[in-house]
Amino acid sequence: MCRSARWVGSQTFSQGVRVSQDLVGQRIKAIRRQRGLSQAQLAHPELSDSYVSLIESGKRTPTPAVLELLAAKLDCSLSYLVNGVTAEQMQELELELGYARMALENGEVMEARRRYAELVADNNLAGLAHLRRDAEYGLALAMEACGDLDAAIATLNGLRASAPETMTPERHIAVAMVLSRCYRERGDLTAAVQIGEQILMSGARPVWTDELVELGATLLGAYLVRGDILRARHFAAELLAAADMLGSPRATVAACWNAALIAEKAGHGEESLALVEKALAIQSETTTDPRNLARLRLAQTALRFRVRPDEAEECREIMLRCRRELAESSAGVGDRAECEVELAMVELSLGNRDKAMAHAEAACELVTESAMRTDPDCSLVLGAALAAAGRGEEARDAIAAARRNLERVTLASATAPQWRAVAEVLESAEDHEGSVAAYQRALACAGL
Repeated sequence: MCRSARWVGSQTFSQGVRVSQDLVGQRIKAIRRQRGLSQAQLAHPELSDSYVSLIESGKRTPTPAVLELLAAKLDCSLSYLVNGVTAEQMQELELELGYARMALENGEVMEARRRYAELVADNNLAGLAHLRRDAEYGLALAMEACGDLDAAIATLNGLRASAPETMTPERHIAVAMVLSRCYRERGDLTAAVQIGEQILMSGARPVWTDELVELGATLLGAYLVRGDILRARHFAAELLAAADMLGSPRATVAACWNAALIAEKAGHGEESLALVEKALAIQSETTTDPRNLARLRLAQTALRFRVRPDEAEECREIMLRCRRELAESSAGVGDRAECEVELAMVELSLGNRDKAMAHAEAACELVTESAMRTDPDCSLVLGAALAAAGRGEEARDAIAAARRNLERVTLASATAPQWRAVAEVLESAEDHEGSVAAYQRALACAGL
């Protein structure tokens, strides 16, 4: 990155980055006193002492030229006046931020969380709003990747509350998208939907951008889990039209990926495959994010298996590849658990009960209390594998865990298919009374 005389660390006046005039004034006043200078002595002959007084009290914002002049007179670095840290400290902070980001991208999520947490706690970031926001946002992503959704949600809400006016529009949308996703994964669909709709559907909708289409795709996911298929179909069509208008790979991938899931849920299997294959083709050519590529490949393969179950063996090989890719990326425990669940289902369809149980057990181990939405599927597929192996009592125990999780996640119609799966597993495990009760619960959730 080229740096001119107007660059201070990673901030630039020419790009309109607002420096806190209160903090700058306080630093000028502190250093002036350390140097034993009066305001008049500091000002003379270029400035008036009243102007220096206004700067020190935070009532005037000094121009870049005045800041350079004052730094020279006070014999300190311009970087310290603007940021409260020396150029060397700024470089070290930026380097640490880069290491944390790299750890997250490489799938070292615990290391990333540790590094980001240390940066957030560093007092040197107090006057560096842009770096502090980056560190807090990265910390939230690392918390999400570790499966600690409650902590991620608290961090993201804190970021929104403390710095709404200083975040760029792009960062504001990115925070909302991750927050909506975390609420969805935790099972709080009301909050997940509200976050997206506050930006996309309150008053006049803003002009579509890549970021807004991606937020819309996240909102589609919440509609899908909530079982609001009619609304999801209408909104998916709007997102696809917005992506076509923009013509960008990011918008097209986001819109097609989630529209494919909606189309499948509506019973249009081949349409859904065409959409997700289009998304995967574009993502494969353009992405620099291995996590999203692995997630999309897994989604495409799982959908392909459901639409074309006779291709199970080929789907299994691709899913095993996805499993390796997710483990080597910044994928969270929810993504990795979902992959294990999909593999268990494929192995079950192929009659490989032991392999299915191994994948299901791995999924159960990955899922944490905060990632409740994934819990029922893990226990369900484990129960199905145990029942298929003739281990009825263990199958019933696994299904009991699935039922407890389903009862905690009150998603109404969205849980009807899972309750039906509970009923089917209990029936195969010869728990006829429990099976009937689960069927009745499925009907009730479906509004029948």
